[in-house]
Amino acid sequence: MVRIISDSTCDLSDQLLQKYHVTLVPLHIVLGEKEYRDRSEISPEEIYRWSDENKTTPKTSAVSLEDAMEALRPIAEAGDEMVIFTISGQMSTTANVFRIAAEELGIADRAAVVDSESLSTGIGLLVIEAAVMAREGKPKDEIVQRMEQLKPRVRASFVVDTLTYLHRGGRCSSVAALAGSMLKLHPKIVVKNGAMEADKKYRGKLGTVILNYVKDMESEWKAAKPDRVFITHSGCPKELVDLAYARLEESGCFEEIWVTRAGGVISSHCGPGTLGVLYLMGEE
Repeated sequence: MVRIISDSTCDLSDQLLQKYHVTLVPLHIVLGEKEYRDRSEISPEEIYRWSDENKTTPKTSAVSLEDAMEALRPIAEAGDEMVIFTISGQMSTTANVFRIAAEELGIADRAAVVDSESLSTGIGLLVIEAAVMAREGKPKDEIVQRMEQLKPRVRASFVVDTLTYLHRGGRCSSVAALAGSMLKLHPKIVVKNGAMEADKKYRGKLGTVILNYVKDMESEWKAAKPDRVFITHSGCPKELVDLAYARLEESGCFEEIWVTRAGGVISSHCGPGTLGVLYLMGEE
């Protein structure tokens, strides 16, 4: 049996984690001298409040070796193999932590670590594909090979309401050039080759920005893998999420449209009011 594990940045809902039998291991969020496990010990709203009060962006850190070993140990003791998904190695050392944990437990041959080269539900898309294969009884190596084929087909992007968090955090270098502008800019941030970069720039109210952002992707949806699409946000008003949902539903391109809330790590770096539409491209 192959078990699927992911770090908490996959941003899959509890419902989806349960549906696909995915084990979640948290990254950590550091607020001053206090450290919290993502999703279980702190909420995005608490992070935003602390960040605004202290005029700084929280720090985040990789999955701890202790947490990684604690998650892998019972699976190893059951004799199962595992495929482990992590946030891009350019953004975190989490992939290396899991590799060390597997070596410490003496199960390196049974534990494959997949650097998603993505974030948020860009990882989640891969996790679900792997979980479906595992449910079908596919072996570990076949699942990993398929994930390597799918990684370049992940389309992960989002628009932000404020540049403050990305600028403070320094995770997206191309945002620095925009931050000095007096105009109200809402850049589209895309994940390419494991890194974030600013793409098209939108102006105006967030509702208009989201509609234009979604509209710009519609032509690509016809060539997307039709199984599922994610709308993932970091605390947008429901009416704005509904705008994106309605356009996706009207397109008829996807069988499932899932709305998920970004966890603490992604929210720490992107700030409130961020919304992304994430999907896989189909076979060429």
